[in-house]
Amino acid sequence: MSILEELQWRGLIADCTDTAELTKKLSTPTTLYCGFDPTADSLHVGSLVPLLALRRFQLLGHHPIAIAGGATGSIGDPSGKTAERQLLTSEILDHNIASVKVQLAKLLEFDAAKTPNNNPARLVDNASWTKGVSFLDFLRDIGKHFSVNQMVAKESVRARMEDREVGISYTEFSYMLLQAFDFMVLAREQNCELQIGGSDQWGNITAGIELTRKKLGKQVFGLTLPLITNSDGSKFGKSVEGAIWLDPKRTSTYEFLQFWINVDDRDVVRYLKYFTFLSQEEIELLEKQHTENPGARVAHKALAKAVTVLVHGKLAAEEAIRVTEILFSGDLFNASEREFEIIAEALKNKGVDKSKFAGEGYPLIDLLVDAGLFTSKGNARKDVEGRGVSVNDYPVTNLQHKVMLKDFCFHKKYVWLRKGKKKHAVFTVK
Repeated sequence: MSILEELQWRGLIADCTDTAELTKKLSTPTTLYCGFDPTADSLHVGSLVPLLALRRFQLLGHHPIAIAGGATGSIGDPSGKTAERQLLTSEILDHNIASVKVQLAKLLEFDAAKTPNNNPARLVDNASWTKGVSFLDFLRDIGKHFSVNQMVAKESVRARMEDREVGISYTEFSYMLLQAFDFMVLAREQNCELQIGGSDQWGNITAGIELTRKKLGKQVFGLTLPLITNSDGSKFGKSVEGAIWLDPKRTSTYEFLQFWINVDDRDVVRYLKYFTFLSQEEIELLEKQHTENPGARVAHKALAKAVTVLVHGKLAAEEAIRVTEILFSGDLFNASEREFEIIAEALKNKGVDKSKFAGEGYPLIDLLVDAGLFTSKGNARKDVEGRGVSVNDYPVTNLQHKVMLKDFCFHKKYVWLRKGKKKHAVFTVK
């Protein structure tokens, strides 16, 4: 398959500026880019769609550029936002950029020796070509090519302007010019001819195409990828606990794996296409197995393993899978000390003061709330009375039960709490 055929089969094309001409262009190696604004110190799973798309282009011989948006990130993209973003300080922005660069480098190949087509990825920061441009120069050289009428008509701007209470600041209104400037600079200096991004970036991408045509007299292209939503209409990339991040310090590898294992049955095949590099034949086989026996969750497990290996590496993925197996079976008693360490890390193990558990011990109800298994003592009491809580796999029904030092029996330092069958917590004394 060509890259466009590959993306089409995977359902990854939302729109394209000129499909026929882009198809011709992509018959030879082409340079393309996608921007990632460092609004946090980690990308989240929604960022995987464009990031993996860059990788798909690279695998088929094209030249990907990833932008860590030091300039655009300092302004804030209004696309898809109903309110003004909070501006980040330069210190926070620098920290976020450094963190995001590490994640980008994990999913693209930057070593020319490891690319059979000699097409290593490039990582750039758009602050490098905007910091030296004065405000007056930018207005004269770039701003004059933009019609306010056209800018107001862009969906990302129009939606905000229609909200009289929120509106849009001049700062975010100008974001489109900065992103367009990026495309023109990369077209001029890196011979970049294609920008990809989420479908909410369409207005920004077409603005860059127009600016490049006016300033350079050059034809460039835009291709957007679908914004992912779950089949039930909810926002993709969220769990009960919040966003699913690529940084294991924000979302543990175990939690990351669980997110993919627990996706809706209606979404699993679609996500196999979006988020993995499994072939058409492999995905069609998984689809057949899923249709015939959805309870076996073969497709879910394949999805979870593939994405976790991509983001966190094979060893971390295997450890997370082992943790899942142990917790699912409830057999923590046979877990090695290393496996228990991994389980404790995965469950965001909390260290507790040894003195609290000396003497008469510490109230179980309080510990259950401390663990985050319950939001209130009242809810904890109901589950204890209903035999829904266990300590070290022994059901506890006594509301006055105290957890003591002797209960930290796993490798002489851990106590294991469980709510129902799926909610676990681990504490260690310090």
